[in-house]
Amino acid sequence: MQWQDHAIILGVKRLGETSVIAEVMTRVRGRHMGLVRSGRSRAMQPVLQAGNLVEVTWRARLHEHLGEFRMEPVTLRAARLMETATAVYGVQAMAALLRLLPERDPHPHLYDALDVILENLQNPADAGELFVRFELAVLNDLGFGLDLTECAATGVREDLAFVSPKSGRAVCRAAGMPWADKMLALPPFLSTGALVAADTESLAAAFRLTGFFLHRHVYEPRGIEIAAAREGFIQAAMKALNAASLEIPQERPAAAAKI
Repeated sequence: MQWQDHAIILGVKRLGETSVIAEVMTRVRGRHMGLVRSGRSRAMQPVLQAGNLVEVTWRARLHEHLGEFRMEPVTLRAARLMETATAVYGVQAMAALLRLLPERDPHPHLYDALDVILENLQNPADAGELFVRFELAVLNDLGFGLDLTECAATGVREDLAFVSPKSGRAVCRAAGMPWADKMLALPPFLSTGALVAADTESLAAAFRLTGFFLHRHVYEPRGIEIAAAREGFIQAAMKALNAASLEIPQERPAAAAKI
């Protein structure tokens, strides 16, 4: 059996003296593993860095076998991704999120989003907002998507200010105020059609929102911990956004337009 596709490197594991097992995200076949012979050679090590885009050919006798990868570089962006803390932690944290999905299960929109976000992680001011949207997309593909389009109580689509921790649905300010202390805040930049960019307060609320539902629906039931890279990314993104707001006082466009 054989197939060929573009793939984003998520990570590698050493196998023997010269080979590695590479983990990649492909558009058509999802997260996939494969053996790379001589993967520890001087020629291949720069290619097999997390975040790089490669053209991969997979071969195996049977579909269920691990198989072997042959790789050719397309976009080597790992060196650029090492320049900022948001990018370093962001690559690791997004790879950890993709590992929550079944191997070889296609999620083409997540591949597309990952590729776009990796191209924009060099802008620390947008990195946090893009990452939160990626977490929401992963939650949706796991079957725990949040409905942030209209108020669960009244059906209105304006002035959505809260998210119910029970249903994961948005609630408007008027309906939610009596129970505000029991609700999760809905950051304005996550409202449907919003054109406002995230600030430090709304970004912190967004991380609390996605973290709550990831813990409740994914990590706690599976008995696993949230990847440490997520906390590292949050700290780096908050620091970068705060610095950007001091340097550039004018309004920034919403990062949602990029994905």
